[in-house]
Amino acid sequence: MTAKGASLLQTVSGAALAGLARAVTGVRPIWAGSAPYGRQRIYFANHASHGDFILISTCLPFAERRRTAAVAGADYWNAGPIRRFISGRMLRTVLVERNWVERSADPMRVMLAALDAGQSLIFFPEGTRNMTEEPLLRFRSGLYNLATLRPDIELVPCWIENMSRVLPKGALLPVPLLCRVIFGAPLVPRAGEERKVFLDRARQALLALAPRKDGTR
Repeated sequence: MTAKGASLLQTVSGAALAGLARAVTGVRPIWAGSAPYGRQRIYFANHASHGDFILISTCLPFAERRRTAAVAGADYWNAGPIRRFISGRMLRTVLVERNWVERSADPMRVMLAALDAGQSLIFFPEGTRNMTEEPLLRFRSGLYNLATLRPDIELVPCWIENMSRVLPKGALLPVPLLCRVIFGAPLVPRAGEERKVFLDRARQALLALAPRKDGTR
């Protein structure tokens, strides 16, 4: 497939998935602390479903969606020709190898290359889907490394509501439920801030966006 054909396929696929996501979830973006004004960003979010990055992408304006790629595990998306086609041809996916023993490419180099090429990223700092009762797992160091190595790129927390119920683990078909994506204020790294302090602050910024049990924030 030519580069032009691949770009067209990604554009059409992105529009189709966005339309499907809106039809199934009625997804509504809540821009609580930031606005979609076109600056390069790293959107970091809670992660409980394979559909999470599609929901965030659906909430972005068309031009921003075209340059925004999800960071995903190569071990999952390279497992079989169908998944490889979806991640490599249909979606703008930045695949990283999570097995540090067997990997052939440094995940940080892969993500930095995408950022240096002008892409925005959708990033899940928990590192894997959260299948526990806790609202968030402990954040891994990747977000801190990206923030310190590319401090001029905005870090925007995004809370995804209900997607784990729309597409739970093992489900083949989505369950129609209303969803929201709440975009918070950009997180700014502080000079000399230690890794643990930054990650704790980022985790709290994301948790602060989660709706309370009474439905309010």
